[in-house]
Amino acid sequence: MSDTANKTLLRGKRILIAKPGLDGHDIGAKIIALALRDAGAEVIYTGLRKTPRYIARVAVDEDVDAVGLSMLSGSHRELVAETIEELRAADAADIPVFVGGTIPAEDHAYLRQLGVAGIFTSEMRLDDVVAELARALG
Repeated sequence: MSDTANKTLLRGKRILIAKPGLDGHDIGAKIIALALRDAGAEVIYTGLRKTPRYIARVAVDEDVDAVGLSMLSGSHRELVAETIEELRAADAADIPVFVGGTIPAEDHAYLRQLGVAGIFTSEMRLDDVVAELARALG
């Protein structure tokens, strides 16, 4: 894909990248945020250790097109479920939620049942993550 095409894949999209829970590692979230920005998205990054309620509130306040949750702590099942529930409570169930990080394959079906729109593991290439998000967000 050309560099010019890559810079327009997500043009006009607003994407929230959040780190729920107590996980203190955010390098992957920052790398994803930069890749999305380089693909034309406006990225809002919440920083570390945010609650699902806070993430949902920011998603609504910022009128985002998608929420990306970066998870490395092993508590992804609970935190994703809580974040999706908080989005529903805020009348924002239509905002797609994507999850990235250390997500065991055996948890993928459970997360999809919750309504997760996409799961990105650390083995995926950044270009593939950006392309999949662009397809999902149309």
